[in-house]
Amino acid sequence: MSHNNENKLKKMLLMGQHKVGKTSMHSIIFANTPPNQVMQIGLTVDVNQNSFKFMGNLKINLWDCGGQDKLLQEYFTTQKSTIFSNVEVLIYVFDVDKEGELFLKELNDFKTTVTSLSECSPGAIVFVLIHKFDKIKESERKIVFERKYKEIIQRADGLNIEIKDVFSTSIWDETLYKAWSQIVQNLIPNINVIKESLKAFCQTCSCEEVVLFEKSTFLIIDFQETNEKKDIQKYERLSNIIKQFKLTCMKTSANIQAITVKSEKFTVYIDEFTENTFIMLAYTDPSIYPAAISHNVHHAQKLFESIQGTDTEKLKYLIQRKL
Repeated sequence: MSHNNENKLKKMLLMGQHKVGKTSMHSIIFANTPPNQVMQIGLTVDVNQNSFKFMGNLKINLWDCGGQDKLLQEYFTTQKSTIFSNVEVLIYVFDVDKEGELFLKELNDFKTTVTSLSECSPGAIVFVLIHKFDKIKESERKIVFERKYKEIIQRADGLNIEIKDVFSTSIWDETLYKAWSQIVQNLIPNINVIKESLKAFCQTCSCEEVVLFEKSTFLIIDFQETNEKKDIQKYERLSNIIKQFKLTCMKTSANIQAITVKSEKFTVYIDEFTENTFIMLAYTDPSIYPAAISHNVHHAQKLFESIQGTDTEKLKYLIQRKL
């Protein structure tokens, strides 16, 4: 059985002008750097390549490209083929604070970047992050975002490249996790298999909500709710909180594998699910005992470990077995 699609190295470009926060954000996501320590990270003065494993078998080759004008001109000319060939995803970062001529320069660099990408990797998709949104007053954020979003999309019009989404982000809240969760989800092969398995697991456990987190980053892989009003923002916030809690535990050498939080209205259970994931289940039915939920999770864990193949193949099998 071929696993080439799942084991393929996915090339991801991280681009934007210098000092927009590119290196800081990927250090927070992949290297577990606390936000209050990113000031210690130096400027990127070349192309830094880092390889990360996500979900065990998804290999991401992240090219963090320095954003100084001299480097950008080299990317667009002498290094064009090297930088822009075989790209799966481009993440382009804007600084929300830049206005006037500075914003116009960002827009022009973005258009040249996307043009080069469309020529060398026409099948690539693009995500745009308008970063450092914590600098904007909360009452003005929607207006600022909509204005910049419109101008960014106009610059890419007619370039035959897909702008998958545009996010407002900050290292100080869950918005960074929202953006990177959705970016990485686009790289996971057969993501619908994971969605179906979570849906089945939610029904089996009689839970209202189930969320699957990637273990090392705590990015959201997928979530399912029985409630029609799905609210991913609370899971992104939870992802951020849990990761900070995890970092605190690491500092004290504490090894937390499972957490149960119980109130009068609901119970939340978080546990290590597979070698590469954590799972969270939430339910309001008082007749459901936490021990029963724990038993179902551990039963699924044992089944998962006993199956040969990739994570996706194991999930397919579990769906067929109806967990």
